Amino acid sequence: MILELPGQHNIELHHAVFDMNGTLAKDGELLDGVTTLLHQVSQRYICHILTGDTFGTALSVQKELGIPVTVVSSGDEKAKYVTELGTNVVAVGNGFNDYPMFQNSALKIVVLGPEGTSGKTLSIADIVAPSIVVALELLLSPQRLIATLRS
Repeated sequence: MILELPGQHNIELHHAVFDMNGTLAKDGELLDGVTTLLHQVSQRYICHILTGDTFGTALSVQKELGIPVTVVSSGDEKAKYVTELGTNVVAVGNGFNDYPMFQNSALKIVVLGPEGTSGKTLSIADIVAPSIVVALELLLSPQRLIATLRS
């Protein structure tokens, strides 16, 4: 997808990388509405989920969603993962360990999730979403993204 931003550079996006706990899930369980919306988003983007797997649910979430879930041990691993995907990544997260992957992403959406939101990660976000449902809906509506990002 290409976001044509008036008065700015265009943003081309191919991959969507999501933090799991605190963003897509609370206490390891997917939040209401995530499954349906994430399936829709996966029709437009190649989706990836990264998690420290604090609650041990990565495998069950992967089975439920049919989207790869990769267990990582640090924010630096998240950054490396995003960097290896290239420059066409939208990152969605909420935590302190999402800051490094945000630094390497073309578009950064921070979610005000059930675990709270890291101030450091919030400080470099392009968009702040009040929930994961709103963030996923933004990814399904390029015109909304353009309206939010235009200069």
